Amino acid sequence: MAHPANETPSFRAPPGACDAHFHVFGPADRYPYGDPNLRYQPPLAPLDDFLAHAVLFGIEKFVFVQPSAYARDNRCMLDAMRELRARMGTTLYDQSVRGIVDLDENCTDEQLADLHTLGVRGVRINHSPVKPHVAGFAQTMVPRIKRFDERLAKAGWMLDFLGPGWLTRELLPTMRALRVPYSLAHMGMFLAKDGPQQPGFRELIALLNEGERRCWVKFTGIYRMGTAPGFTDTIPMAHALVETAADRIIWGSDWPHLSFADKVSGVALWNLLGDYAPDERTRRRILVDNPQALFGWA
Repeated sequence: MAHPANETPSFRAPPGACDAHFHVFGPADRYPYGDPNLRYQPPLAPLDDFLAHAVLFGIEKFVFVQPSAYARDNRCMLDAMRELRARMGTTLYDQSVRGIVDLDENCTDEQLADLHTLGVRGVRINHSPVKPHVAGFAQTMVPRIKRFDERLAKAGWMLDFLGPGWLTRELLPTMRALRVPYSLAHMGMFLAKDGPQQPGFRELIALLNEGERRCWVKFTGIYRMGTAPGFTDTIPMAHALVETAADRIIWGSDWPHLSFADKVSGVALWNLLGDYAPDERTRRRILVDNPQALFGWA
């Protein structure tokens, strides 16, 4: 949605700040949707519209994420990345842009190499955040996850998980054994109404500081977790994450907000990060230092 005229960002992003989770959508006749269970009608949300949104906050680095609407057809996102590379020049692009795709686990090595050259550094493991509980479903995902763990460890890539909280919780033992870094979108999709003491979220908190600390959490899509006005019910969970592992949190706009676009404001969501991390030093870690470490920017 357009930003209301009376809304202004409550703080400016520090130099080098990153939006680590956003999507682009092109014309439907050129990029047909591949998800047979599509829950929403995606908007036309091209690269230029996103960049105008990013400039408002001072965002300078970008991580494209493949939308579920396109399933494993990554063309729209990859075309946008190529367009951005042409505008920025190769050197600046390599220091500023990454992508996370959706792939078959048995894709060719040549495919991985070509994507790596374009700046792709991750694969999405993505299921509907409103998927109802299905007994045994998590175990059906494990072979694909393990196959990617083996292949991506060699490539220096990561995995990016999105699913309902129950699925996140059931996959935590599998995640614990991963060799690659991995991120959890939308704080693992644990619902804010159940608070930071809910068992799955507490297990995530513990995992963040275990072993080689390969787990990262995204402050993204909080309107999918929270229901209170202004999504203030998500603040206690965000504070628990910051207090536990401020060096393992990244932020993303989740632009263009899809089925929530008429219900949320990008400025209000940005300002909420100020409530999650009131001090400037912590926000710099979340916006600059952490994505720099995770995505391999010098």
